[in-house]
Amino acid sequence: MRVDGESVGRIGRGFLILLGVAEGDTEQEALQLSRKIARLRLFPSEAKPIDRSLLDVDGAALVVSQFTLHGDVRKGNRPSFVAAAEPTLAEGLYARFCELLRAEGVPVETGRFGAMMDVELVNDGPVTLILDTDTLRRS
Repeated sequence: MRVDGESVGRIGRGFLILLGVAEGDTEQEALQLSRKIARLRLFPSEAKPIDRSLLDVDGAALVVSQFTLHGDVRKGNRPSFVAAAEPTLAEGLYARFCELLRAEGVPVETGRFGAMMDVELVNDGPVTLILDTDTLRRS
């Protein structure tokens, strides 16, 4: 990942996490998400194609702040971002999520909050997931 031509975050094997913080999110959601992500079994083992976690494969996470995930396009042709948390809250929870994921044992690289970033991804497999703490809370 680059900001103004400078490399600011890079990982090998692991997850690219686009993290959107919604209005009303708290540290509890950050904790729940960090625990879930560290243990998601998405990497292959000798026996199964989806069987091992980031922790199992010594993987890392590249976490990118992404308020546009909360864009609402139901009305008109311009997205509304009213569901996204205001920047001060979002930046704090973004940083806290990264700390919590590190505490789970996952190396974490980040971009720069609020910056225009060039993010490159080499996708090693067909898995892309959306994790929504509202959905996780209901299960």
